[in-house]
Amino acid sequence: MEKRTSAKQHIGAVHEMRARRYLEQAGMRFVAANVTVRGGELDLIMRDRQTWVFVEVRYRRNDTFGGAAASVTFRKQRRLLHAANVWLSLNNMSFDTSSCRFDVLAITGNQLEWLPNAFNAD
Repeated sequence: MEKRTSAKQHIGAVHEMRARRYLEQAGMRFVAANVTVRGGELDLIMRDRQTWVFVEVRYRRNDTFGGAAASVTFRKQRRLLHAANVWLSLNNMSFDTSSCRFDVLAITGNQLEWLPNAFNAD
């Protein structure tokens, strides 16, 4: 049976690819996309030299209810930290042994905003 994608999933995929290309042009190396682990999903995993970068890609058509960056709530940050911790442990790493950061790539309408080190594990 063929898996169908919704219009929302298609829009998300388009903006995740746009984010990936933007970050690659900025010198980062793509590692993985849409990684699902127990307790969460990581939109993009990139490398910036020796640093693992976990990127949350957020899209909002407009800023009527706040822009895309504002949608990364404290609760969402905790879920991303958990998912990254699980992914690292599955790859024999940890926050203690690896350089990591959490970026947000927010797209509101056609405006793209990259927030390096948007939040951290501390």
